[in-house]
Amino acid sequence: MQITFHGAAQTVTGSQHLVKIGGRSILLDCGLYQGKRDESRARNEHLPFSPAEVDVMVLSHAHIDHSGNIPNLVKNGYQGRILCTPATIDLCTSMLADSGHIQESDVEYVNRKRSKQGQPPVKPIYTQEDALKSLDQFAPVDYQTPTEILPGITLTLFDAGHMLGSEIVVLDFADDDGRKRRLVFSGDLGRPDVPILRDPTFIDRADVLVMESTYGGKTHPPITESAADMLTIIKRTVERGGKVIVPAFAVERTQMLVYLLNDLFNRGQLPDIPIYVDSPLAVDVTAVFRKHPEDFDAETQAEIRKDPDGDIFGFSRLTYIRDVEDSKKLNDLHEPCMIISASGMAEAGRIQHHLKNNIEDPKNTVMFAGFQAPYTLGRMLVDHARTVHIFGEEYRPRAEIANLPGFSGHADQPGLLKWVEGFKGRPEQIFLVHGEVEPAQTLAGALRSEAGYQKITIPQMHQSVTA
Repeated sequence: MQITFHGAAQTVTGSQHLVKIGGRSILLDCGLYQGKRDESRARNEHLPFSPAEVDVMVLSHAHIDHSGNIPNLVKNGYQGRILCTPATIDLCTSMLADSGHIQESDVEYVNRKRSKQGQPPVKPIYTQEDALKSLDQFAPVDYQTPTEILPGITLTLFDAGHMLGSEIVVLDFADDDGRKRRLVFSGDLGRPDVPILRDPTFIDRADVLVMESTYGGKTHPPITESAADMLTIIKRTVERGGKVIVPAFAVERTQMLVYLLNDLFNRGQLPDIPIYVDSPLAVDVTAVFRKHPEDFDAETQAEIRKDPDGDIFGFSRLTYIRDVEDSKKLNDLHEPCMIISASGMAEAGRIQHHLKNNIEDPKNTVMFAGFQAPYTLGRMLVDHARTVHIFGEEYRPRAEIANLPGFSGHADQPGLLKWVEGFKGRPEQIFLVHGEVEPAQTLAGALRSEAGYQKITIPQMHQSVTA
């Protein structure tokens, strides 16, 4: 078996791992790389392998850094199936179309500038039409249902607890000597005891483990603690007459925040202010969440039954906004409110308009509730940059910047170690991906000292290994 790490190697974005078994090629994820604009375009536009030579693809979950380059893969000749859970297909239906729209909008903006400079126009990496075409190749696989995807290669998916429909990928096969082998790809692992989702599934054995390491060097506070901190921030901002602006991923993070706000509202603890979810994608994704309660944990299903409205994603002070004109009207609000809008790293979408209009007012708060990748606008704000650029104009952040990383949907170091300790048949080799170098190295050290593993590799981008 050969594994080539074409993405999410010593970084957290652009997940792409090409596995070759017995002359067959399996692609694990095909995500967009997110970072510096020019570098991102170059990496995303030019796939480092021949799409036509891939036999089958397995998608671990719908987040764009794992799924977002699928339309480009199909556009460039991939003709096989894209295997994932039914919920992941439903999420990708909205998310990939939205991504295609963003690609087209970004190019339209860039081409206006290029035209003024006398430069030729550029094309989007893919269009919304390309995204919709790629959906024809998606095929559902249910959790814990062994499925032969290629001759002699069986796929089984297990709940990763990271987001709705997320999977741990297990591939069982025989090597050239007839010896039974198992590759386990963690995808993005979730956290135990968080709202909505089930806990990550423990896997009984693995020969080779490819595992994420996003928070390999950190311990998250409990979600309840982060929810209490959020309430404190809201109250503090409302008292000074300001707005709370929340850049939030439209998928999973927005639904978690709304779930927690709904609970605070039902308890009578939330200040009496209007709350807006301003994201067409978040509206669509929330509908998908409502469609798949079978993927919720038992506690959440119980909350649905006892909720006064029977809806854990809605309450009387909450408004979902799809129409662009309704979004623009939020700029005219002067009373305290809370606006949750995408993107989560503030790199695109409506959140940039809300930041532009509110970031220089010290009454306001910009509250981050997720990981901010290097070089993104979100990361610059979290790192307290003195100036930032939005739509080509310079702004001086005077609003309070609050960072609540405890809302992360990724397992922390104790969670990752506990999950690895669940293997009864211990993996012979571990490859740490989806993490910056420092947390990956910290996790590798903990795996050696606390779990007794020695053969641990932190692969470089495009590195090939034989396992």
